[in-house]
Amino acid sequence: MKKVMLLAAGLFLALSTFAQQADKQPVKKIEVNGSAEMEITPDEIYFNISLREYVKGKNKVEISTLEKQLQKAVADAGISKADFTIENVYGNNFEILRKKKDPQEFMARKQYRLKLTKLDKINEILGAVDAEGIENTRIASYSSSKMEAYRKEVKIKALLAAKEKAEYMLTAIGNKMDGVIEIQEMNTDNYTDVRPMMMANYKSAGGSEDASSEIDFKTIKIRAEVRVVFAIK
Repeated sequence: MKKVMLLAAGLFLALSTFAQQADKQPVKKIEVNGSAEMEITPDEIYFNISLREYVKGKNKVEISTLEKQLQKAVADAGISKADFTIENVYGNNFEILRKKKDPQEFMARKQYRLKLTKLDKINEILGAVDAEGIENTRIASYSSSKMEAYRKEVKIKALLAAKEKAEYMLTAIGNKMDGVIEIQEMNTDNYTDVRPMMMANYKSAGGSEDASSEIDFKTIKIRAEVRVVFAIK
C-alpha cells in the first residue's frame, strides 16, 4: 500500500510540473547590438629622452653635465619635479671597464621620462640641451586623465543606441518593448596604449620657433559595443 501511495504521489507531481510548463508561454523577445565611439585628445603624454656621454675633442662630456642641462630646461619649462623621472641607466663598453682600461672610453647613458599634458614645450627643452648628448627621444605612451569617465560615457551611448534600434524595429511591425531581459558587454573599448616612436626634431638653444606647438597630437578612439535582449509586449 505504501509503495502504491508513493507511486501515486510521484505521478501527481510529474503531472503538475508538466501542466505548469505547458501553461507557461514562451517569452517574446528581441536581441540587438548597440555600439558607440568617441575620439578624445590625450592630456597625459609620457615622453622619453635618452642622454649619452660623448667625447668632444680630447675631453668627455659627462652624463652629469648633460643631466644638469636637462634638469634646468625642464624646470624653466614649468614642469614639476614629480613629472620628471629617471627611466633607466645603462652604458656601453662594459668589457673595457671590466678590464680596467681607459674609463674615458666608457660612455654612460641615462633615460628620462617626462609627463606632459601637451608637447608644446618639447622643442624648448631639447633645444637647451647639448644636441650631441641627446641619443634619442620618443613618445613612450599616452592616455587621458578622464579615461574612465569617457569609457562610461561611451558605454551609455552604446546602450541607448541598442534601445533606439530595438524601438524602431519593433515599431515597424506594430510592437512595443516591455523591459530589459539581459545586457552583455561585447567590447568595453577599442583603446590601446600604443607606443609610437618619435625622433627628436628641435632647434638649437638660440632658436625661437616652436614647431611642436602648431601640431595637434593624435587622438584616442574609444569604442563600446553591447548586446541587449528586450522583452516584447
